[in-house]
Amino acid sequence: MRRDFVSIIVTALCYLGYVCAAERFCKRHLRDSRFCERMNVFCFLLYGALREGVIRYCPVPAVLLTLLHHILLIGLVLALYRDSAEKKVFVASVLITVTTLVENFCVSLFSCAALFWRHRVQGIAIPVLGEKDGRIIACAGLAITIVSISCVSKYFSAVLYGKSKRQYLLLTFPLLAATLMIDVANWGAGNGILVRSGGSMSLYYDQLFSHTEFCVLTALSMCGTGFYIFGMNRIYLEQEKNNRYHLQIAAYEMLEEQYRQSERLRHDLKNHVTALSGLLENKEWEKMRDYLRNMEDRADLGSGEEITGSRVVDILLYQKRKIAERKDILWECDVQIPRECCINEFDLCVLFGNILDNAIEACERSKRGEPHRESGPFIRIQAGAVKRCFLLKARNSAGTAGRQKESSAEREDAKHRGIGLLNVGDVVQRYDGTMNTEILDGVFAISILIPLNAPAHDIEQAV
Repeated sequence: MRRDFVSIIVTALCYLGYVCAAERFCKRHLRDSRFCERMNVFCFLLYGALREGVIRYCPVPAVLLTLLHHILLIGLVLALYRDSAEKKVFVASVLITVTTLVENFCVSLFSCAALFWRHRVQGIAIPVLGEKDGRIIACAGLAITIVSISCVSKYFSAVLYGKSKRQYLLLTFPLLAATLMIDVANWGAGNGILVRSGGSMSLYYDQLFSHTEFCVLTALSMCGTGFYIFGMNRIYLEQEKNNRYHLQIAAYEMLEEQYRQSERLRHDLKNHVTALSGLLENKEWEKMRDYLRNMEDRADLGSGEEITGSRVVDILLYQKRKIAERKDILWECDVQIPRECCINEFDLCVLFGNILDNAIEACERSKRGEPHRESGPFIRIQAGAVKRCFLLKARNSAGTAGRQKESSAEREDAKHRGIGLLNVGDVVQRYDGTMNTEILDGVFAISILIPLNAPAHDIEQAV
């Protein structure tokens, strides 16, 4: 009686651990709860009690009972969190799939090991696993499932963010299909549909073959779903990088056109001076003001201080500085592009554009997160030749995102920043350079070092 009580307590603790792991998994990958955190934990505990207590002893077929478990968990996630319905269903499906596949794999593997031990070591001709053995094996499988959920949660962070609703649905269906296949196989095993020798071998080998079949089936399912999910995520990242490159090409072409307009304006400066002189003599102040404003708009003239050695970079830095000033971000810039720089202008725009876009976004987030902070958001960027290398260093405010736990909205933004840094990394890699990033005391810093004697690359090679 005492042993039964101990086993019940151990089983209850294992299921409590699973419930806590499931709640942490959902909290990490979904937006804030509709209720307080204690209510979330209570709801998950209630789900665990229903699953392992009330529902288990209902006079319902096993397949329907398992389906009810899955529906209950999906409904719980839909009710508790604020994200889109498609994303919530996907997160719940990941949790269900990991639980189903890992738990079944572990139970089958441990059952094979227990049967083999009793047959080979203890010398039992036809070993049979009892209720107590099944409970121990189930607890061991559930313990490994808890660890697996924690491990999967780390690797799925990149998969769960930045997708459209349609992409979430495309990722959900294979997971549910794999889960359904294992549930049907379990139902078949419960109704005697197993791998049997046809009477040529003993019951021991029939059990061994059946559990091995489940091990292979669940292992293949885990590999298949893993390859599909991470493969689709890889395709998504490549598409996003490609889209960003096309946007950067468009921005580069815009800068070139802007530069050509400025050159045409300089070329026609004599004619413009003559026209303005005529307006001045006739004292047509309004026409003169409109004429000057038109010249400024066409050439995007301003009190630009950027003289970097690359006119395209000058225009890019000038535009980013105007955005920073408009958002009350302190701007400090000291950029000199060496004449012998091997980096073409398109790749320079990729480097400076992505770094500065990320910096401006980070400054805005830090300003929203710390509105009462005395020192305002800032961007400091430096670049120049250092010992036959091109060194680019940038620092910007990052708030407390680097030191405290990020909210789900910040993780969404981090996903997009990560794609921009992937493009920066591609450029650095093409020129045999190195890149280092760090966040310390609420400041994000990036350093890029590229040899000046690296082989030049064309724009076509960069895209």
